[in-house]
Order: sequence, then C-alpha cells, then structure tokens
Amino acid sequence: MKLRIFTEPQQGATYDDLLTVAQATERLGFDAFFRSDHYQRIGPGDPGPGSTDAWITLAGLARETSRIRLGTLVTAATFRLPGPLAISVATVDQMSAGRVELGFGTGWFDGEHSAYGIPFPPVGERFGRFEEQLEIITGLWTADKGYSFEGRYYRLADSPALPKPAQRPRPPLIIGGIGAKRTPRLAATYADEYNVPFHTPDDTGQAFGRVREACETTGRTVRLSVAQTTVVGRDEAEVARRAAAIDQDPANLRAGGLAGTPAEVLDKLGKFAELGTETAYLQIMDLSDLEHLELIAAEVLPHLP
Repeated sequence: MKLRIFTEPQQGATYDDLLTVAQATERLGFDAFFRSDHYQRIGPGDPGPGSTDAWITLAGLARETSRIRLGTLVTAATFRLPGPLAISVATVDQMSAGRVELGFGTGWFDGEHSAYGIPFPPVGERFGRFEEQLEIITGLWTADKGYSFEGRYYRLADSPALPKPAQRPRPPLIIGGIGAKRTPRLAATYADEYNVPFHTPDDTGQAFGRVREACETTGRTVRLSVAQTTVVGRDEAEVARRAAAIDQDPANLRAGGLAGTPAEVLDKLGKFAELGTETAYLQIMDLSDLEHLELIAAEVLPHLP
C-alpha cells in the first residue's frame, strides 16, 4: 500500500506552509502530496489567511520537489471550464516532469460558490456538466491532432488540443465518492483510480464492489484508494494532544478515521488492504506539526500491509 499526504489548505495555510509540508513529504519517503481544491474555509473558525489556488500552488511545488506525485482531492468541475483546466493540468504536469494526477468531482460546497460568484447549478446539471468535462479533458489530452466536441453544456470547435501533458497518454484521473449509480459508472468509464473518502471499511467495501461491477460492463480496471483523517501518537496522551489540536475527539477519530498508536493505525490500514485498497490518503489537518509526519514515516510507513 502507498501512503500519500493529503492537506486541506482552505482551513488556513499559505503557500509557504504547503511547501514545507510537501518537502517533508518527499524527504520522509511518502508517495505523494495532495491538496483539496476549495476557495474558503469549511465550518466555523477564523477564515484567515484565506485559501490558496490549488493549481497555482501545485505549479510552484512542481518546481520545488523532484520525486513525489502531486494532485488534488478534488478539483470541482464548477470552478473551471474544461478546456482551460486541461491546459492548466497539462502545464503543471510538464513543470513536474510528469508527476501530476487530477482528482475531479462535481463540486458540492455551495457557500464558496456564492462567496466568489461561481455558478452552482442543481445536482443533476452538475453531474451532466461533470461527465462532459471528463470527456473533454481526456479528449484534449489524448487527441492526435485537433479536437472538437458538441454536448449539451459545452462546445469545442477545432481546438488545437495543446499543450499536451508530459505523461502519455495522459495524467491519472481520480474520481471519488460513494454514490450508488452515477459515480460507479463514471469511475469505470473515465477514471484510473476510484477513491472512497472518510468512510468505514464496511462502507468502503460496498462502494468498491459497485465500482468493480461497473468495470465489468466497461471492460476497464481502476485502482482503489481511501482517504482518512489521520492522528497518530506514540501513546494515548500524544493522540489526545494531536486530536485536540484539530478540535476532534480521539474516540470519534478512531471510529471514523485513522487514529491511535502506530499499531492501531496499521491494523486499520490492514482492513482496508483486505478490501483491495492500493493507496491511502492521510488527511493531515495540523500542518505545523511536522513531528507527526516524522512519526508516521518512522513507525507506519515501513510496516505497511
């Protein structure tokens, strides 16, 4: 199993904060550094310093790291038109020498849309636009020459389909969520990886099963991954301290995330591995606590299932 560090900068992080964590991620041997793509804080608390832009910061990190994979969990289809998004991701992929992955979703947080004047259509339309964007983005990346598209929501006429990403035929595409119908079909049709965020092993196994069934129809296979809020401590006092730093209860984190001693966390990762999980995204909320990453690297990473 691969471990990836996953951050939520909209909760309060500058580019310099992200750079420090990304470089620690690389130095400590983790597989990747991922970030959310949100434009404002979610939930109560001080909104400062304000959220950074996901793809601008990843472009910077592409030049200041050399090994780790870089990506989003997840970019909202409502934020950017499909053509410009394909160009942005391809550019960052070139800047990183082919280390980028695009986690992509419909968008869900209406508050950030109203705050910044971003249209937020009903859920049915969001899924319709999302599917067209999936086809357009992958089409632009893989087209041999020009590219055109005629859909309900988007029309592209004689696009040069440039620039191309460094990875061929294209960067990996990640689709997540536990929807019972549309999500499995879209993941089985377009994704390279299917991610279940913040659910128990039982719920995760059911979601994996739906995607495997959908893949039987499309004839494709996808990697399987999970995302879990993570708090690890050498003892109960350290677990409690780290949980308190992110306003969480240790018992709730143990039940709904990855929390406890390294042995406890490895045991739960083993349960996810039994379901076919190949990658785990560790959601790290306190970006100032680099000793947390060092502990995970020393006591969890070498013993993965």
